[in-house]
Amino acid sequence: MTLHSGRITVVGLGSGDENQLTLGVWRKLQAANKVYLRTDQHPMISLLHDNNIAYVSFDAQYEQSASFEEVYEGIAHELMERATEHADQEIIYAVPGHPMVAEFTVQLLRTRCPELGIELQILGGESFLDQAFLRFGFDPIDGFQLLDATSMTAGMLNTQTHMIIGQVYDVYTASDAKLTLMERYPDDYKVTVGHALGVPGQEKIKQVPIYELDHIQDYGNLSLIWVPRSDNEIVKARSFDRLHEIVAILRSPEGCPWDRDQTHTSIRNNLIEETYEVLETIDDDDPDAMREELGDLLLQVMFHSQIEEETGVFSIYDVIQAINEKLIRRHPHVFGDRNANNAEEALANWDGIKAEEKRSKGIEPKEQSILAGIPRDLPGLLKAWKLQKKAAKVGFDWPSALDVLDKVQEELTEVREAIESGHQPDQLEELGDLLFVIVNVARKLQIDPEEAIIAATRKFTDRFHYIEQGLRLQGKSFDETDIIEMEALWQEAKEKGKHRP
Repeated sequence: MTLHSGRITVVGLGSGDENQLTLGVWRKLQAANKVYLRTDQHPMISLLHDNNIAYVSFDAQYEQSASFEEVYEGIAHELMERATEHADQEIIYAVPGHPMVAEFTVQLLRTRCPELGIELQILGGESFLDQAFLRFGFDPIDGFQLLDATSMTAGMLNTQTHMIIGQVYDVYTASDAKLTLMERYPDDYKVTVGHALGVPGQEKIKQVPIYELDHIQDYGNLSLIWVPRSDNEIVKARSFDRLHEIVAILRSPEGCPWDRDQTHTSIRNNLIEETYEVLETIDDDDPDAMREELGDLLLQVMFHSQIEEETGVFSIYDVIQAINEKLIRRHPHVFGDRNANNAEEALANWDGIKAEEKRSKGIEPKEQSILAGIPRDLPGLLKAWKLQKKAAKVGFDWPSALDVLDKVQEELTEVREAIESGHQPDQLEELGDLLFVIVNVARKLQIDPEEAIIAATRKFTDRFHYIEQGLRLQGKSFDETDIIEMEALWQEAKEKGKHRP
């Protein structure tokens, strides 16, 4: 036999219309010596007054506590304390609406009362959702989502279902909800605000565009926002799931013949090209172009994932899960209990965890080459740079950039000798050595060689365009000019503030 140390009965006061109060709840209220209320800011409190039902509210907790979580913890603690002290009495705790809808104190009681041997009974009441379905006029079977305005994020929004947003206590909360909704919906998307739904003389319903949500007055404990489900293509286009769906359709038997025929190998170079197009927008500081090119790069990730999904190996959601888990695992100073006071310590954490991951796969990092981990197909200059950086970590390095310049001169002499010999394999080898040591100069100067060569090619392109323009102004083509005239135009370009590479 379980020994109980007190009893708590939670009752729902309904949405505010006394005609909707259940008979069982009304009898409990009438029989109680005292009713405990989470809040007395509710239309049903007048019924308690009219029938001389004594009550105590916990509204003071809201003023004394720093957060809602602290309020709810305090209320649950006090109720359980009183139930324990007065084990021979039934504690009646009344909450707005239905006890199991948006009532965190009730969830705390359900978890903790059994641990303390407190008997807990919950009696339902009309929920604010009942009136929302009735007054807004939609059927939840079409798809329905209930969100808390104080904690909702754009990632929670399912635009293909109806959405009720509760806990819209004031205009500030409404403003936060507005900003979150505007992440996924057009600013002028129509939503409906309802105050005190179903309460005679107090109900107010108004439809507004999202951007006007914080222009409305009268927000309070009984305020809701209804966001209707949408098949709007603009709304759907802002959904990751829609992108997944489109790529799957393109690859389907009913989709595009070209997309259907592609393999990892056939679109391999597309991934490289799209990456470089993104880099170009970064160099050009062009946000509009960057947005488009990042989309093209994302499409490549989606396409490769879709190919694997069709064979049952993995899907894009497995890709997302893997990177989410890796980011959390490799940032213990953010998501765990390690510390990192600067970028160097954060990088040390990252490297240490990478080593642990390798050991878990049966790879001993100490037995690997210092040069391991550099992608085979990196661009040549970047690969050379990374190889040199890894070697430098163990002291295999030149003392200074000036020392490397001596090596550049040595390699340049060997290139000259290879050219004079006419032996092409030697020319290839010596030219490679020269490029490799020039990358070493860049590294010692802390200059990314890829950025340096890109800047040089851009400068060359600008100057060559100047030559082309100069010839056009003279009505000439390249067939009608010579190197002397082109060099003169090149020098003009230099005089206009550009520098020859």
